[in-house]
Amino acid sequence: MATTHGLMALAILISFLLFILSPEQSAAAGRPAGLLDRGTPSTEMVAGCCESVVKPVGYKCQEFEVKTEDGFILSMQRIPEGRAGAGSGGGGGGGERKQPVFLQHGVLMDGMTWLLNSPQESLAFILADGGYDVWIGNMRGTRWSSRHASLDSSKSAYWEWSWDELAKYDLPAMVDFVYQQTGQKMHYVGHSMGTLVALASFSEGRLVDKLKSAALLSPVAYLAHMTTPLGIIAAKVFLGEILTNWLGMAEFNPKMNFVSNFLNKYCHIPGVDCYNLMESFTGKNCCLNTSTVELFLKYEPQPTSTRNMVHLAQTFRDRTLSKYNYESKVANIERYGHDTPPVYNLSRIANNFPLFLSYGGRDRLADVTDVGLLLDDLKLHDGDKITVQFVKDFAHADFVMGVSAKEIVYNAIIAFFNHHQ
Repeated sequence: MATTHGLMALAILISFLLFILSPEQSAAAGRPAGLLDRGTPSTEMVAGCCESVVKPVGYKCQEFEVKTEDGFILSMQRIPEGRAGAGSGGGGGGGERKQPVFLQHGVLMDGMTWLLNSPQESLAFILADGGYDVWIGNMRGTRWSSRHASLDSSKSAYWEWSWDELAKYDLPAMVDFVYQQTGQKMHYVGHSMGTLVALASFSEGRLVDKLKSAALLSPVAYLAHMTTPLGIIAAKVFLGEILTNWLGMAEFNPKMNFVSNFLNKYCHIPGVDCYNLMESFTGKNCCLNTSTVELFLKYEPQPTSTRNMVHLAQTFRDRTLSKYNYESKVANIERYGHDTPPVYNLSRIANNFPLFLSYGGRDRLADVTDVGLLLDDLKLHDGDKITVQFVKDFAHADFVMGVSAKEIVYNAIIAFFNHHQ
């Protein structure tokens, strides 16, 4: 019976993953045409993020590559100024050096996270127009960060990492690069897993010496109380282990052909609803623009490693924030010197490091209760160094795609940055 439940969970989650690849119509339009029409975004994006997305809307943009200590080659984009020129906001302007800001996306996403809305509504463009020097990171395995010094992404060895490595290698490599290029400490903005890897790094004493502050949107540290049905089922039945051990999949890529073939049949079963699954996964987002959602569905999601998904599932199942568990005492001892993986102690984050946390009342991934556990870890933080914002009607995607995010969240972030210059 457990096997049946496991396969059912796999089917449900796969259904969601392929759903988010197809253009979505408004609810009033009924069943969307071309459910499995994924378009050809890879052809359009082959020139890179700057040429394909940023420059066409009138902004200067530069592409960079950064190599991590373990050999992954990461892509970064820089928007050095606003559309009208230098900008006059808190980031500097005129003869002043611009204040750098580094933006980090979440799981199954890439740097496009910050560019999906119009320039008036996308955080990267808003910051650039406000006079900030904007840097966008892309984690290993994603569309523009798929290369390695010696490993081939078509081989399983390339995918032998979890978010531990993102916190240990990717984030420090990109932050160090921005620091070297600008000669300045920067502000940090992360969303979802972009907050998790930051918190993990901060707790081990990394990054904070090169950052002025960090803004964490939909902060993820604990996942024990997440309420997304798909995530809960997948985690409980060891979805990642099914993919790894049964199917031999080291890469977790929602664009795999077998997913398309499966959903083509699954979504035509009477009674199956494949059109409200995004809400089931993220929570009921209040403020998404249809055109923004369509752009998101066209260009995302991105691959990650199956081990990364397993690690996230472990965080839910074990109800703690620990390094990757190899599910073997021998393997854990070999890696960590203990038969259980070490815990990330978030209370070790420097109490005087400025933090801004914004979370939503409808978020099924960064659940209110779990954010409360994170805040409890930070209870000794200096009172004037931590700002907490609760947005009752926001769910997970509203923080990066919501049309009201500028007025509610981004303006507050900029005010926070200005206060901690």
